Amino acid sequence: MAGLSSNAVSTYGVSTIREDLQDAYSMISSTEFPFQASIGSKDAKNTYVEWPVVELAAASTSNRVLEGENAPANDAATLALRMGNYLQISDKVAEVTFTSERIEGAAGNIQKMSKQVSLKLKELKRDIESMITLNVAANAGAAATARVSAGMLAHMISNTSRGAGAGANPILSGTTSGYISTAAVAGTARAATEALLKTIIAECWAEGANPSIVLVNAAGKQVISEDFTGVATRYKDAEDKKVVAAIDVYVSDFGELQIVPSRFFSSTDMLIYDPDYVRMLWLDPVKQKELARTGHAERRLIWGEYGLQVDNEKAHGVVADINWAL
Repeated sequence: MAGLSSNAVSTYGVSTIREDLQDAYSMISSTEFPFQASIGSKDAKNTYVEWPVVELAAASTSNRVLEGENAPANDAATLALRMGNYLQISDKVAEVTFTSERIEGAAGNIQKMSKQVSLKLKELKRDIESMITLNVAANAGAAATARVSAGMLAHMISNTSRGAGAGANPILSGTTSGYISTAAVAGTARAATEALLKTIIAECWAEGANPSIVLVNAAGKQVISEDFTGVATRYKDAEDKKVVAAIDVYVSDFGELQIVPSRFFSSTDMLIYDPDYVRMLWLDPVKQKELARTGHAERRLIWGEYGLQVDNEKAHGVVADINWAL
């Protein structure tokens, strides 16, 4: 007698199931997934997406011409670079026995398919939040290899601070354009300092950017609150006299930045970014379908096909190779 499929929910061991789950995906606790919540999204038309990046010529200090000049020379054309990224597929599968679906009274009815789909949807969003910020190169994939979308940290090339030793920036597939073919290489771990953060903010500003968010993990949030600016405690409200030992907004010489902690972000990086210049790409928004039944159980597939578009990596920066305990 054949046994129950691996990881199927049974009696031994919500909400209505919708055919299109993208709305439900978007509504799931956005504050728990700060990177996805902060950036926009757009539809994709292919598994490899390209976008133009325009680089202006450097400011000239000698752009002076004669009055009445009769043969002005042409300047170099301002052309766009072609940047790109691959899209990847992530999924979850839920299986529930017919008996489990029929019974009533179990705590929270967690055994029912509707509840299992809801839980798998949350798990999928956790997976996506973790992956889209990774320092991982893009991969076109093959018949036996899943496509990989390069993560946010892998796009940090211009405004970077990396540890000594082997620390190296990511590499593009082309000389000045293409997709991220090689991820950043880790350098020697070092302590996080306010000076490092200020340097990257200044570099972003010099490139014409106005980053507004600093993304860190829990340890990073605590270190910034304790050690940065010298004003780690302040009154939350003059009326209730509560003192808050935290920094939620960092006021730099070039504007204010929110200090945002994430449960799903790298433990060794401090990402400084402008959410207006990065977005999610969706070739197949999150949805679900019923899989073929092979016995006394129902199976549901929840999946999405997506990637990351970094409009201009010079709008962002990173302080990498951090050991928050130092």
